[in-house]
Amino acid sequence: MSNSREKILSKIRQALTSKVPVPFEGVSSSESIFVAPTEELEVEFAENFTKLQGRFCFCNSFEEMVANLNELVKARNWENLYCVEKLISEKLQSNGCSSLTTDDLKNCDASITTCESLVARTGSILLSSASESGRTVSVYAPIHICIAYTSQLVYDIKDSLKQIPIKYGDKLPSLITLATGPSRTADIEKTLVVGVHGPKEVFCFLIDS
Repeated sequence: MSNSREKILSKIRQALTSKVPVPFEGVSSSESIFVAPTEELEVEFAENFTKLQGRFCFCNSFEEMVANLNELVKARNWENLYCVEKLISEKLQSNGCSSLTTDDLKNCDASITTCESLVARTGSILLSSASESGRTVSVYAPIHICIAYTSQLVYDIKDSLKQIPIKYGDKLPSLITLATGPSRTADIEKTLVVGVHGPKEVFCFLIDS
């Protein structure tokens, strides 16, 4: 064994056997380091979501949401919306949204999903594989549309994650992910490019509940 390797292993052994003092006594890891929200969660989420290039629409009812969705479909000349979540798909169709298909994710204009929760502080959408949409729908479609309710709003990410084991118990989803605005990267010559690894646009229709 080389001397440098032995030195590293020796330091690791010493660190494991020696108690490391807490640098800031009296600070609890359970306490939030963020300032409590001064605005309603709906407002804070909308502000942070739109700052990240998300497109936000507040609706007083599901019927109003469908009307706004139909206007969007008409303005964009969309023909196929992909939605495999049976409950939301049936509700959309019964309220007058006819531009739905469930068999062609690759060639759809946009996909529609629900979510686990919305995080107001970061403007993020928490998604999981537990839904009928699974892992792929919110990622592979060129445009992602999320339908959510105000009752799903939480302030911080930790608040959102705490809800998962309460909801699913010991049958946790195999994937839990945060979507924070459209997909973007600056890996290519440090130039920001949107829509490389996921949807180029993300819409959130938030329904009052």
